Amino acid sequence: MQTILGAGGAIGIELAKALKQYTDEIRLVSREPQRVNDTDELFAADLLNPGELGKAIKGSAIVYVTVGFPYSYKIWKEKWPEFIKNLLIVCENEGCKVVFFDNVYMYDKDNLNPMKENTAVNPPSKKGEIRAQIAKMIMEKAKTGKVKALIARSADFYGPSVKNVSVLTETVFKPLSNGKTANWLANDTFRHSFTFTPDAGRATALLGNTEKAYGQIWHLPTASDPMSGKEWVELVAKKMGVKPRYRVASKFMVRLIGLFVPVMKESVEMLYQYDRDYVFDSSKFEKEFNYQPTSYEAGINQIIETDYRKTASHNI
Repeated sequence: MQTILGAGGAIGIELAKALKQYTDEIRLVSREPQRVNDTDELFAADLLNPGELGKAIKGSAIVYVTVGFPYSYKIWKEKWPEFIKNLLIVCENEGCKVVFFDNVYMYDKDNLNPMKENTAVNPPSKKGEIRAQIAKMIMEKAKTGKVKALIARSADFYGPSVKNVSVLTETVFKPLSNGKTANWLANDTFRHSFTFTPDAGRATALLGNTEKAYGQIWHLPTASDPMSGKEWVELVAKKMGVKPRYRVASKFMVRLIGLFVPVMKESVEMLYQYDRDYVFDSSKFEKEFNYQPTSYEAGINQIIETDYRKTASHNI
């Protein structure tokens, strides 16, 4: 049995699709799980309840963690370390492997070009401190040999049918598709990498089913030639057949919006990722598995074909 905790999100769905290549025994766990494959086993659970977490994991050979708690430092500080502690206890008792889907919040802000698996951990934000803490918990447990674990790390992501959790989708694709002005955060002149969710799903499944991948941190395959904010907007608009109208949301503007929109208030500390080049290097994975990441142009084309076909065909 291979189990996905936090199934139903952008990564969990792509991961479930990809796991079919390796097994027909896939368990999807969330508060209200929904099938991705016909043979999926659904298990409703509150993952913050240790008893329910134990039942959800029982009998699993591999546990994939694609959980996303609400985007709040207060919640992250309270929930993430406790959840990871309980997860590792259960997985040690059950003898199951752990594949943890992670982000790049813990990296030193002066070393984002390029970001590699060995980039200095020096979190510049409160949320980054939490991510560094839980990643350390996982890898230290892996070093003891009591739990086989690996970390699969992604840049900001984008992809088809991604809802509410992709900055690129919410600030560029959606507004342009509706004839509105797109937004780019902080500065539009710097390059910014995005990981394509189907690549992330396929690569995470491959890592989980590769014995020698454990005990390591892996950057998931991401195209190596990121565009600037201006170029991102222009290419998406070109593919949609619309004008590339956009504005740059300054730090001051984001702070102002944050007075009324809590999620924007929580995003202010992350704006450093947009006021410098943010370049994600996945060459370790690409070389090990002979994998070519989806190009940005191909990714944009697939998103428009999947989600905005009517808009695109109407405007072209």
